[in-house]
Amino acid sequence: MTMDGSRSTRGHARDPEDRIWTIPNALSALRLLGIPIFLWLVIVEQADVAAFALLVVAGASDWFDGYLARRLDQRSRIGVVLDPLADRLYIAATIIGLALRQIVPWWLVVALALRELMLLTLVPRLRRQGRITLPVTYVGKAATFCLLWGFPLLLLGSIPQAGDVFLALGWGFALWGTFLYWWAGLRYVAQAYAHDAESATAADVAAPSESAGEGAP
Repeated sequence: MTMDGSRSTRGHARDPEDRIWTIPNALSALRLLGIPIFLWLVIVEQADVAAFALLVVAGASDWFDGYLARRLDQRSRIGVVLDPLADRLYIAATIIGLALRQIVPWWLVVALALRELMLLTLVPRLRRQGRITLPVTYVGKAATFCLLWGFPLLLLGSIPQAGDVFLALGWGFALWGTFLYWWAGLRYVAQAYAHDAESATAADVAAPSESAGEGAP
């Protein structure tokens, strides 16, 4: 309460990053809703053209929601989690659907799954560091871009009328994306351990200084 009797809002202002209902978050949510539709199209109906179109729209929206978050200043904490979650689930759903259709081999599924399991082992370490997500890197973004466009091209290339060009492009994107995906993952692991090492070094440096301060007159 202020001196003139009005109610003060100091300390009650909401952090803009706590927002949930933003345009970028809505786009990420729509992308998540498209995952079961894609699996139904590619596995049950085998409507490859429609499934390909859905993947193209999802891939484009992945760039667009990030652009809108920056353009409209609608960055949010939930968006930081929601966007990469949608990417990972789309990659998983796409590659599993394509493997079930025998368009891609299962070793590719295993290679990408092992990378995700490796990152899951970092979760306890990240929580101790006070972080909930891994930092976005250009290598990681490039890997996601390659995979989100490589798999749709492989799906399109499996259609007899499409020709082998799409298959060649799809495999080029998919294999390069898998390499970058692992490279980004190994960099995340190195960064997480380096953060702990830097924290330990800082603590070791601070400890003697505190002891000296306590003994000073």
